[in-house]
Amino acid sequence: MDTNTDLTAMNELHWLIDMVQTIEVGLVVLDRDYNIQLWNGFMENHSGVAPNSIKGKNLFEQFDYLPATWLKQKMESVYLLKNRAFISWEQRPFVFQFKNYRPITGRADFMYQNVTLLPLSSLTGEVTHISMIVYDVTDVAINKLQLKSANERFEHLSQIDGLTQLFNRRHWEQCLQKEFDRHARYGSDTSLVMLDIDHFKSINDTYGHQAGDKVLQNVSHLIKKSLRETDCAGRYGGEEFGVVLANTPAANARFFAERLRKKLEQLEICYEEHIIKITVSLGICEIKPEIMDSDTWLSLADQALYQAKEAGRNCTIAHE
Repeated sequence: MDTNTDLTAMNELHWLIDMVQTIEVGLVVLDRDYNIQLWNGFMENHSGVAPNSIKGKNLFEQFDYLPATWLKQKMESVYLLKNRAFISWEQRPFVFQFKNYRPITGRADFMYQNVTLLPLSSLTGEVTHISMIVYDVTDVAINKLQLKSANERFEHLSQIDGLTQLFNRRHWEQCLQKEFDRHARYGSDTSLVMLDIDHFKSINDTYGHQAGDKVLQNVSHLIKKSLRETDCAGRYGGEEFGVVLANTPAANARFFAERLRKKLEQLEICYEEHIIKITVSLGICEIKPEIMDSDTWLSLADQALYQAKEAGRNCTIAHE
């Protein structure tokens, strides 16, 4: 009976060892001084280091790239609290610098990992060792990152006017509202510039709509080059554009508008064998206490733009 029991126990131990060595997760056991007591087949295959050559050696001396201070802090909490701890790939993409060999996620240079730290207790209940379980989550991580990238790209495209690459009207109006709300909260100087290409219809009528599109693209490019990081420019509709200038009083907005107007006046747009010259009219409105909402702000800037048209075009007028 005892012989059978011993044989069964030996078989179970053999199966257990075999499973530990062949399982598709990394298993590392460390003693209290971070010396390696177990290093399974997964860890050998991905590190190139055999268990016999690394057993009894210090983990942090063998792999000096490990974030020692941070990882030891995690491990000490496992020893102290006798609770497991987790390291997610989103928190830190990897602990061990293993190369990625999976064909599906070939674009990843390294293996993304989730790591679980487990306390291992002796018969007396004292935590004497710690186990690191290393999971290869490269496929999951890459899929999630690709989905996130696609969503960000889609979000970006949903905000952009395809022809001019400036913000479309819907998103630009959201920027306008946010800046108005920021002014209401903090009281900083904020101005709005509306500009319209003069006689744009005649450009379309004379040279065709493709020429008109090229004019819009050239104007948009110059607007974009004139912006600061805090400014927000969009195509409001047709040949009309809007620029929200944060932390900018009317006098500075006029300087911005006039500089842009002169640059656009000097522009020579080549279309087929033609050189197309343009001018723009601009209207400015700084937020004043009597302006109670963003719609009024936009309306007053548009009124100033209309006055610039009435004044002969190719000029800037600020709402008084």
